[in-house]
Amino acid sequence: MGTLSKLRRLVLRDKVSIRQASRQLGISRNTATRWLQEAEVTVPRYPKRQPTFGVLDPFKDQLSNWLKADSYRNKRERRGVKALYEALQAMGYSGSSTTVYRFAKDWREEQSQPRGAGFVPMHFELGEAFQFDWSCEYLVIGGLRRRLDVAHIKLAASRAYLLVAYFTQTHEMLFDSHARGFAVFEGVAKRGIYDNMRTAVDKVGHGKERIVNARFEAMTGHYLFEHEFCNRAAGWEKGIVEKNVQDRRRGVLREAAERHWASLAELNDWLQIACKTSWSELAHPQWPELTIADVWQDEVARLMPCPRPFDGYVEQPVRVSSTSLITYQRNRYSVPCEWVNQMVSLRVYPETLLVVAQDGSLVRLTRSFERDQTIYDWQHYIELIQRKPGALRNGAPFKEMPAPLQELQRQLLKHTGGDRVMAQVLGAVNLHGLEAVMVATELALQAGRVSAEHILNVLGRLKEPTLERLQIETPLHLNTPAQANLERYDALRNEQEVGS
Repeated sequence: MGTLSKLRRLVLRDKVSIRQASRQLGISRNTATRWLQEAEVTVPRYPKRQPTFGVLDPFKDQLSNWLKADSYRNKRERRGVKALYEALQAMGYSGSSTTVYRFAKDWREEQSQPRGAGFVPMHFELGEAFQFDWSCEYLVIGGLRRRLDVAHIKLAASRAYLLVAYFTQTHEMLFDSHARGFAVFEGVAKRGIYDNMRTAVDKVGHGKERIVNARFEAMTGHYLFEHEFCNRAAGWEKGIVEKNVQDRRRGVLREAAERHWASLAELNDWLQIACKTSWSELAHPQWPELTIADVWQDEVARLMPCPRPFDGYVEQPVRVSSTSLITYQRNRYSVPCEWVNQMVSLRVYPETLLVVAQDGSLVRLTRSFERDQTIYDWQHYIELIQRKPGALRNGAPFKEMPAPLQELQRQLLKHTGGDRVMAQVLGAVNLHGLEAVMVATELALQAGRVSAEHILNVLGRLKEPTLERLQIETPLHLNTPAQANLERYDALRNEQEVGS
């Protein structure tokens, strides 16, 4: 536009010829003539140059196929351009990533539909709010590809975030993710922004009216933050964490999907380290000269103090069956046989189950997320086996005893009355402890004497208290220490006794 203005001034005001003006401005005479013939001064428009990708040409078909295949996948399963670029590099591509990004952008613009309405950018003060959301991911846990629900909790101002993976997204998982997030953030923001998830909202009313879950209200009261729920189909109201889901799928979660994890705890430990490491690598969107970690350091001072973790269990009554089992989520767990046919309280935690009996006694069980499993603890049946020793031979819980006890049982059951002897040995577990009984059993097996009397004798000797030598303090001190000399006793006898 500047060249056109100069041309018009030279020709129309200064009366310079078109040939001389075009030569002075470095443009074609035909172009100068065409510009001057236009009635209005408009911005010159040139045909768009078609980019030539050069080094990308041999890979354009493959890249187009990948982009087309990803367009049919769920959003969480689509690969980012960075992943496609790395895949092309593995195939021999030697160009830059910018060329791949430009090609992918142009391809998607050709395929894209008209965009919807715009959005209003949001701004949050330090310590004002955090946002929470769930995402569904698939990772390899324990050698199996498992569906995981990943909790995303993110501070709205500093953009510090944490990911925590679970097998479900029930109440106890929701409470645990908040406890982990606040511990990592070293404080609690004054407001939490959520969508209308079932673990928080029992019923969505008109406008902003919500019937909030009682346990969720208890958690917010414990941490002292206010809860706020988005309008229906208005995910942009918590757009910071919504974008976090997309970004983390292309970064941290993509790297996690390329590995195999032995357990969920190992994965969560790695996720926490990976998230905190990325804070120092990612620039803050509002202050590009600062990293997320830099802004988070400023926000920590504005956060409320983090109290002790909320005891986020879900409680429900269950009945103990005649086989001393309780049922939870299509799995059965053994409990002490003294609780048979009683109603007990089951408190569900993310990784454990706490069973509380009517008399206040409790037992903690390891939670299983498989289905149709029966998890036994053979020690729960020791009291029952004292009355029914014959059940030892085919008792399912006792198939999980330690190897020394199973070997002892195998040898004892060869003899008549061996089941009663084995029941007597198992009864010693409640009295002396499992470790002591295991040591006594191993010693008995090594000696070749597999009898209850021998094992109980060994237990008695192992448990026999050792007398400590008491040090008595006295003001008397011996100048000459006593000597062990038996001839001194003859000196004490009289001569008559010596002669006789």
